[in-house]
Amino acid sequence: MPKVALYNVSGAQVGEVELNDAVFGLEPHVHAIHEAVLMQQASLRQGTHKVKGRSEVRGGGRKPWKQKGTGRARQGSIRSPQWKGGGVVFGPTPRSYAYKLPKKVRRLAIKSALSSKVVSSNIIVLDSLALSTPKTKEFVAILNNLKVDSKALIVGASHDDNVALSARNIPGVKFVAADGINVLDVMFHDKLIITKDAVQKVEEVLAQ
Repeated sequence: MPKVALYNVSGAQVGEVELNDAVFGLEPHVHAIHEAVLMQQASLRQGTHKVKGRSEVRGGGRKPWKQKGTGRARQGSIRSPQWKGGGVVFGPTPRSYAYKLPKKVRRLAIKSALSSKVVSSNIIVLDSLALSTPKTKEFVAILNNLKVDSKALIVGASHDDNVALSARNIPGVKFVAADGINVLDVMFHDKLIITKDAVQKVEEVLAQ
């Protein structure tokens, strides 16, 4: 099992933590990670694009000229797609881009993403993380203690309003609960800072 250092919020090492091989010790499956990221990005698309077809644009009710005898091409409406101001053929309409991957692929992807952080030594395990009040300044001090100066994903065992509010104003920093951890967030952020309790929760779910 991979072992990583255990730190406190002061940045001092207070021990070691053994991580579960089945969750944090895999050879990262790059394709599964890629598919999971694409799925999440597709699900985030609003899909509110809309253009008007020929039945929706204004005008064009009268035939512009008679069918025969003018020497010009036959036309039934000035709102046909070939006319300026006409309807658009096969244009985008509101739709959902969301789709799902098989459960086994999704599980492999998140485990591969977590394992990649261990392989690259970009995971920091904290013994605990709690703030008495929402204070961004205090949270910045914690990140400085841990020598984190890049994008960081903070994972707690459960949602903590004080931590979430303290972290949300820091560019590149995001806080999620253990049950909300996902591939896109893990791969987008350079560092993964996770509490010891959150590690246990993640392992309980993914090690099955």
